Amino acid sequence: MIHEILAVGPLACNCSIFGDEATREAIVVDPGDDVEQIERILRRHGLRVSAILITHAHIDHIGGAHRLRALTGAPVCLHPDDLVIYDQLEMQAAWLGLTPPPRVPIDRDLREGDKFVLGQAGFEVLHTPGHTPGSLCLWIPQEKKLIAGDTLFRDSIGRTDLPGGDGRQILRSIRDKLLVLPDETFVIPGHGPTTTLGRERERNFFLQPL
Repeated sequence: MIHEILAVGPLACNCSIFGDEATREAIVVDPGDDVEQIERILRRHGLRVSAILITHAHIDHIGGAHRLRALTGAPVCLHPDDLVIYDQLEMQAAWLGLTPPPRVPIDRDLREGDKFVLGQAGFEVLHTPGHTPGSLCLWIPQEKKLIAGDTLFRDSIGRTDLPGGDGRQILRSIRDKLLVLPDETFVIPGHGPTTTLGRERERNFFLQPL
């Protein structure tokens, strides 16, 4: 499977582009900005986007979704519990001193247990509230990869001091949904360097009580 990760926008959100070599279909996760770079990667591999998945509705993860949807026609998918966060998009932009991006229609709700198929790989939705009410991760068992959004980082966890955040809830989400996965699971956080679940289980200070 093709998998390219690029840090987009002023907050360097990790956007993932997955492509199947046989069907040339693609899934894009968290196109927060820099859609022209995403488009170049899609063209280079000859990929057509079948779904745009958003791990949560903060501007740095969803800011480029309107333009990518316009370019590709692919549906934008978000957990419904994050619509309240999405409704604060203009406020989020003001906090960061950014111009608010155009609002994108949410074409499909994402919920716990939903699955997307790309070639031989399945993308399973894990609802992991805490950073935001509708935060989610994507588990790809065939690849042993986890798109963690802003739930889990290398040596840290997602902040919970923004509207909708819940410190106890994010730890429950990590314990119940993520730490049950194999240690060798390759983790792509929403920002910063990649890691593995085994490493975080052993070294991440925030996970020690779990």
